Amino acid sequence: MTKKTRVIAFYLPQFHPIPENDKWWGKGFTEWTNVGKAKPLFKGHYQPRVPADLGYYDLRMPEVREAQAEMARAAGIEGFCYWHYWFGNGKKLLERPFQEVLLSGKPDFPFCLGWANHSWTNKSWEVGTKKVKEATLMEMIYNKEEYIKHFYEVLPAFKDKRYIQVDGKPLFLVFRPLEIPNPREFIELWQAMAQENGLKGIYFVGIAYNMLPQDWTLKNIILKNIADKSALYYKAVLNAGYDAVNSRGYHRADYYCRSLKEVLWRSICMRLFKYTPVSRCEQKNINKYLYVKEDRWENVFPTLLPNWDRTARSGARARVYTGSTPEVFSEQLKSVVDLLSDKEDEHKITFLMSWNEWAEGNYVEPDLKYGHGFLDVLKLSLIHISEPTRH
Repeated sequence: MTKKTRVIAFYLPQFHPIPENDKWWGKGFTEWTNVGKAKPLFKGHYQPRVPADLGYYDLRMPEVREAQAEMARAAGIEGFCYWHYWFGNGKKLLERPFQEVLLSGKPDFPFCLGWANHSWTNKSWEVGTKKVKEATLMEMIYNKEEYIKHFYEVLPAFKDKRYIQVDGKPLFLVFRPLEIPNPREFIELWQAMAQENGLKGIYFVGIAYNMLPQDWTLKNIILKNIADKSALYYKAVLNAGYDAVNSRGYHRADYYCRSLKEVLWRSICMRLFKYTPVSRCEQKNINKYLYVKEDRWENVFPTLLPNWDRTARSGARARVYTGSTPEVFSEQLKSVVDLLSDKEDEHKITFLMSWNEWAEGNYVEPDLKYGHGFLDVLKLSLIHISEPTRH
């Protein structure tokens, strides 16, 4: 029997207060702080977004984590990819929810780790459009000594029976795979240490984009003739020693959905009026351009992107996908299932972006507008429909 699509959902742990966020952003800051402040910026703008079943939850509560796992399991999601904030010198942030999951053995639901290997600045969780000089709050440190400390930090998770594996190895995702100086050295060190500690190895996945904003010029925005560099960008990550790529296509989709009129108007407003009109695009149009033929490669795992609205964090400077309904998501999901259809069962993987990125308007948890709509779409496609119809 053919194995169903393996959906792994990115999971943000920033739903509990920590001393650092209290200091930087104000007492009691969590993801909900920005979510609750959000306001509609144009007619029909879906803000603020209000959680339904779980309310404005606190991830220090095990009951919340159990309920999330049960919802995800019922929808056919294989597991969560917890964002993991390790900076070096033993400094880590937002680790409490995952550590409690690991130590308690609950919920009994698969997981893996995604290393968010980027420094935190005073613009990481910025609200509104105020101009502030960027400053580093927590710096990422790379060196061999740190790699060794980091490995032993995550080794207990790798050995947990719930940890998601690919080809018999624990899956470890890296957010910025090429920002690690000499990533191959890091990967080879961890592979050797994994084997020394009784593991078959580590299955490394690096995020790669099929287009980058720096590829854009006014000329190719007008002509829509930008060169396709998807294979180049994917191979750059694979050639650095990673086993697979988690591909992301929203820069490409933004490029093809962004009109010359919008680009010029935003530029004029910012330069002359010091005003930034919100950049909008229909989700159904975004869906047309998210994926490329290289996403069919055996070692490329595409991304599901049901919705996006970062105005809760960035105000009018954010990009908003409008019309992000469960029905539109259903069409996107069909495309991804088809992309994965000819791959080996073990590699029929797609990363869901995201389970609970509420301040980015990027989540499938129930809200007051759509209820369980996005979860129901996943359930229908992943549990009741095992394979796409082939003609």
